[in-house]
Amino acid sequence: MPSNIDSVALYKTRKMLRELSSKTGKGTELISLYIPPKKALHEVLNNLREEYGTATNIKSDSTRNHVQDALTKTQQRLKLFKRTPENGIVLFVGSLMTNGPGSEQVFVNEIIPPKPVQTYLYRCDDHFHLEHLMDMIKEVDVIGVISIDSTEAGFGVLTGAKIVVNEVITSGVAGKTRAGGQSARRYERLREMNLSAYYNRVAKHAKKIFLEQNKIKGLIISGPGPTKDSFLKSDYLDYRLREKILTEVDGAYSGAEGVREAIDKSLDVLKDMRVIEEKKLIQRFLSEIHKEKSLAAYGIKEVMDATTKGAVEVIIASEDLNMLNILLKCNRCSTDKNKILNRTSYVQEKQKFLSESCESCQAVDFTITETDLIEILEDKASETGTRIEVLGSGSEEGRMLMSFSGLGAILRYRMQ
Repeated sequence: MPSNIDSVALYKTRKMLRELSSKTGKGTELISLYIPPKKALHEVLNNLREEYGTATNIKSDSTRNHVQDALTKTQQRLKLFKRTPENGIVLFVGSLMTNGPGSEQVFVNEIIPPKPVQTYLYRCDDHFHLEHLMDMIKEVDVIGVISIDSTEAGFGVLTGAKIVVNEVITSGVAGKTRAGGQSARRYERLREMNLSAYYNRVAKHAKKIFLEQNKIKGLIISGPGPTKDSFLKSDYLDYRLREKILTEVDGAYSGAEGVREAIDKSLDVLKDMRVIEEKKLIQRFLSEIHKEKSLAAYGIKEVMDATTKGAVEVIIASEDLNMLNILLKCNRCSTDKNKILNRTSYVQEKQKFLSESCESCQAVDFTITETDLIEILEDKASETGTRIEVLGSGSEEGRMLMSFSGLGAILRYRMQ
């Protein structure tokens, strides 16, 4: 996915989609509303008022009330906007149970999508229509990689920030002989026949992986020695793939290792892909960590402190950070206390935290606010002019960041 898409917006969109995908209504009472950038909000509000009038015909009192409540909340939310946002807006609104039957509350879920909404859509159903938003955030720039030499060939697919080595095949071609005479010529002919069969197999695998299983946008061919050049000069590769070749890379490796090397050596060609931006961030972060006078920090406390002090240039967070900030406000004396908890042990730790009395008045009556840690970091970053990047969990860089607790930072200056 192009790097100009906001990684935090993408993270929040994916998180909300995961949460909403399991939600269902008692009847056809959940509203899904997609508004394109050029759609005038006053037109949408008129449509919603008409839908409100139509909803009076619903026979079930419960369903009618829930639909009309949802429509009212939707109109109220839209009135907060002076104009349609640049990428449009998506709303998922409806009555959802919070603690069993009879505990329904109307929830308004607002998303400013990372890419423009294409079509106006209003649906009132027993589930939210998430498929259109899911399609919008799919990685669209898919790049294929073939890394080939005379012993093996690797086939990889690069999607956004995720690299997958789909398959590695061996050639079965023997090395060149130094013997002379007729036996040497016969051996060489057999070797050429085996190479030809190998090239055919490579071409068939490429067609299956890059045209049938994946719809690639471009293709990188890499590998050491003359095998790559010989393969390209022949007519084995499907013409549709030949037309998609972005670059040819002279590498030291083939197979799976060659696929990764090819991507590293194609930075100029792939500069608009998210994976390259993530690689550069992690390389810079690791480089700083190993310096004696390091401009890097990692760990939740360290990064939070540095961000609060305005010392951070860019925060690097993993999509798998999986942390929540719990803020408790005492209902008797209004004293606040907060704690950052891991979602995996969240229920147990939350109950323990709630059982601790207020330090000021010893009461145990609190109002709870729960916020994803990345959203907390986003707010802190906006206050100090700090950039924040969320790395995908499927990328090598994202997995590498998890070894540093899933959260790192590149600093503007060294902290004392």
